[in-house]
Amino acid sequence: MSAKSNHNVIAEEQHLLSEAQKGDKTAFGLIVETYHRLVVSVAFRICGDVQIAEDVAQDTFMKAWQQLPNFQPERSTSFRAWLCRIAHNRSIDLLRQNRPETELDPRLPAQITRPDRQVERDETATEVQAAILRLPETSRTALILREYEGLSYAEIADTLEIPIGTVMSRLYNARKRLTKELTPLLLDLER
Repeated sequence: MSAKSNHNVIAEEQHLLSEAQKGDKTAFGLIVETYHRLVVSVAFRICGDVQIAEDVAQDTFMKAWQQLPNFQPERSTSFRAWLCRIAHNRSIDLLRQNRPETELDPRLPAQITRPDRQVERDETATEVQAAILRLPETSRTALILREYEGLSYAEIADTLEIPIGTVMSRLYNARKRLTKELTPLLLDLER
């Protein structure tokens, strides 16, 4: 994306935010369309369940609508990070309420692969998802925001309300643990 088109996207987002903060539901609807997949993805990666992720997304956008008048773009890294923080907090709340293990769904809907490779990919995806879900909550969230959602270290720090050094430490620990846990699986796949 060129600098000019990126500037246009930022200007459009700022305009929509401004209008939504004034109570414009149409503008907020466009914001929801823009960020729905991101919010569902964050929730899915934390919870491991598509239905819970959809519930979290709905809760996230309801809370965002209620809190939008208080959102101050000049005081936050980004609107995207703010939404991720809400989705993260709501996901963790739901996990705490539903302590029994959630059923793993290794794929987001609409991800289709060749049938002859599907079983192998499902097994691998299930193992990776299970390994991610076994990470400590703090490390898991930092990893998801960085690796799956592409947030910068600063955005993760803002989302989780922690220093950047802590983000770096959590990512290091998560990657180290996943490497140790998944190396045998990767070696088996190479055979």
